[in-house]
Amino acid sequence: MNYELALVMPVYNEEECIAAVTRSWREHLDAQRISHILLIYNDGSKDRTAEVLQQFETDPFVRITNKPNSGHGPTILTGYAQAVRLAPWVFQCDSDDELRAEDFPKLWDVRERYDALFGIRTDRQQSWDRRFVSECSRAMVRLLFGGGVKDVNVPFRLIRSVLLAEIIQKIPAASFAPNVIIAGAMARRPVRVANIPIPHHPRSTGQASVSNWKLWKYAFRAFRQTLTCRP
Repeated sequence: MNYELALVMPVYNEEECIAAVTRSWREHLDAQRISHILLIYNDGSKDRTAEVLQQFETDPFVRITNKPNSGHGPTILTGYAQAVRLAPWVFQCDSDDELRAEDFPKLWDVRERYDALFGIRTDRQQSWDRRFVSECSRAMVRLLFGGGVKDVNVPFRLIRSVLLAEIIQKIPAASFAPNVIIAGAMARRPVRVANIPIPHHPRSTGQASVSNWKLWKYAFRAFRQTLTCRP
């Protein structure tokens, strides 16, 4: 493999912060002397995200893919499928700067003792319905698979490629919430899992791509897919 770490970052309508987020990850990973590649997937953004990302096209450690919109889950799976071939460790984060590069060493520095490491978002401010859906997702995975992963949909996760590759090949490409399914799969396997507190920062630019009324629809879809897909 070519790198120590492949970072998967889906992006949708983040023109205001994507440049700063990308630079932050590059600078922090360089400072830690981690051989890495940033795999950024622009999921059919309707704003200037694609234009803003052009400034990184000459960076050999950033690979940008502009693709038709397929949704957050399918985009993550596309990234995972590529990442597991490039590095022994895969990390997934979102592009909204709510979980930051400065906290990545909390996972990376202890990785050799584990097979998968997950952030636990602390100080998180959510509306009551998003909090309710989050708690239901956590309870669902705990009921079906056990309690190995504490924050089942966290976009701050570091997983050995050999393990991730085995799991994702059994997840349908159109899955809405593959990270929840992956968390469940981790709980069912005899793997070493770490849950590490990571501070959550309120979104300072843009807005969440899923409105509150759609949240319930998507939560039901995620629940159904998790029931039927148990890799």
